[in-house]
This record gives sequence, structure tokens and C-alpha cells, in this order.
Amino acid sequence: MKVLMKTGAKKSSQRNPPRASRGYFYGAVAIAVMLALAGMMILNNPSAWSQRPPPSNLKLANIPFNGERAYGHLKAICALGPRVSATQKMLEQQDYLQAHFEKCGGIVTLQEFEVKHPQNGATVTLANMIVQWHPEKTERILLCTHYDTRPYADNDPNYRLRQKPGVFLGANDGASGPALFCEMAETMKNLPSKYGVDFVLFDGEELIFDKDRDPYFLGSEHFAGEYKMNPPRHKYKWGVLVDMIADKELQIYREVHSMGGAESQALITDIWSTARQLGVREFIPQTVHEVRDDHLALREIAKIPTIDIIDFDYPRPRAQTYWHTTKDIPENCSALSLAKVGYVLEEWLKKVK
Repeated sequence: MKVLMKTGAKKSSQRNPPRASRGYFYGAVAIAVMLALAGMMILNNPSAWSQRPPPSNLKLANIPFNGERAYGHLKAICALGPRVSATQKMLEQQDYLQAHFEKCGGIVTLQEFEVKHPQNGATVTLANMIVQWHPEKTERILLCTHYDTRPYADNDPNYRLRQKPGVFLGANDGASGPALFCEMAETMKNLPSKYGVDFVLFDGEELIFDKDRDPYFLGSEHFAGEYKMNPPRHKYKWGVLVDMIADKELQIYREVHSMGGAESQALITDIWSTARQLGVREFIPQTVHEVRDDHLALREIAKIPTIDIIDFDYPRPRAQTYWHTTKDIPENCSALSLAKVGYVLEEWLKKVK
């Protein structure tokens, strides 16, 4: 995915004051507005690290979601090496995930589709992995992530200097979502929820060799197109995309596109309220990043109200980023962060109406 911008503060307005005191009033109002806007910019700017809520006091032992086991899946996936679309390592990852999901009772389907490889134009087969829980329910919730990795660590200084790029493992950006789902699978069969749930792992999210040429989001666009053109018997009420959610210094702000529309806003309110009730303060009720990600195809093509749960500040604002670098490794990820996100999602699934 790529970030577009960070949001700033909105302007405020004042009604005209009485004419006799207008000059003094304007001066006072100008100062007050400047101070208010400055405060709003601090609150809405992730660079203002000191303004974010303190991390929650929750420990792994206090969270009824096995973050250590999820982190074990993250390490196992990364041990395969880079999982670039249409490579042997991607096939090995598919085997690993399918075996685990089926062992937990999920119904696994590979939604295959063909694309032209961006390097040589050859036709290659990609596959979204769909895992169904309680398939008899026609009202469903879509939980999704991507499971491919960028071919290169193209945000590394060496890459930008046209030197030999390092290995990009994609521990956070690529493995964190599948690892989370692997642990959620342990309880999904018996999780009490009004809705059926589908996990969807998108292929080809960033099969990008040239970012100015190659298309993003191949898997989510194919999935959304199939949902629109060949509607299944079920309907997705909500969609939740998770991406980059294993950062040790977790901070999950509301994403700009996710705030579009009343249904999506209600969904964000519900999930962030769940986090607050559970004491997971890393879900921060401020709208910050505008991110192009797999949720856009679901929103725009399939018309599924979908939000993006993403921690784009990896590891934190104003720090040198690990995103698309050789530092996106398991050592920079956290079992506790996975536990917190999994805890929130499972509790939300139990109570969602």
C-alpha cells in the first residue's frame, strides 16, 4: 500500500460580533483560533508522539488471546523467506496456512485468477485464500488481509541508491495479518456471533517491481469484482482489513478512507469503543493517515462497508521507518500487539449486531 497524506485540522467559523467591539474581538478571536487550530493539529498529527494516549497496561497474561502463539505463526511464515506472488515460497505459505485453517475446522477455498507478470508479461496464476466459518449463515462479516510480500526492500537507502537491495521479509507488512488469523482460527469454530465470518487473504496486493508502472491490489480487485458480478448467496454486512498490526510500538489511528460513509463510521465507532472498553488504548480515536490499501476495492467495487485497521507509523512517528525495508523482521514485531488486536476483534465479533 502507499500512504497519500496526513490530515490536518479543520477550520472553524465564528458569527460576526457586535460592530462596536469588532476590532478588539477580531484580535482576540484570531489568537484563540490560532491556538485552537494549533492544538487540533497536534492532536491530529501522529508526529505529536507526546499527545497520543499512554500504552495500555494490559500484559499478555491478562489478555484472553494467545499472542505468543500468533507471533509463533509470524516467525514460521517469515522463516519461509519472502512470499512474493507467483513464486514457490508463496505456494509453501499457502500450504502452511491451508493446513492450519483446515485443522481448526475452517473451509478453505483458493480463488485463483490470472494476471500478466509485471516483469516479463508472462501469464501467472495468483490465488486469494478464502476461509469460511459457519458457512450456513447468509449474513457474514469479512475479515481480510494480504499475504504477499513486496519483491524488494524498495524503501531501503541501498535500493534508492541503485545498489543491491536487501531481503524484504515483510514480518509486519505481509505476515502479521495471516499470523493473527491463524490464532483467531483456534476459536472461530465455537465463537458465539450472530454472523458467519470469512477470512480472505489477498494475493498480489503489492506485486510491484516498478511503483510508477505496476498495478497494486490485484487480489482485492479480483475478489470485489467477483462479488459484484457473480453475487454469492450470502451478503457481507461489514468488512475489516488488517495490515501492519504487529508493530512493537502499536498505534492504530482511524484511516481517512475508512471514515467515508455513515456505515463505515458506525463500524469504526463500534470497534474503537470495544477497544476502549477492553482497555486497549492503542486504538486512538483520531483520523490521521490516508492510505490506499485493499479496502478501497471492497468499498468502491463490491460496495461492502470496509475499514482499514493499520498502524502505518512503523515503528513510530518521526522515527526511521521499517516499512518496505530490511528491518521489517520478526524482531521488530510483538506478540503483545498481535494479542491486543486479536482481543479487540474477537470481542467485537461476539457482540456486533
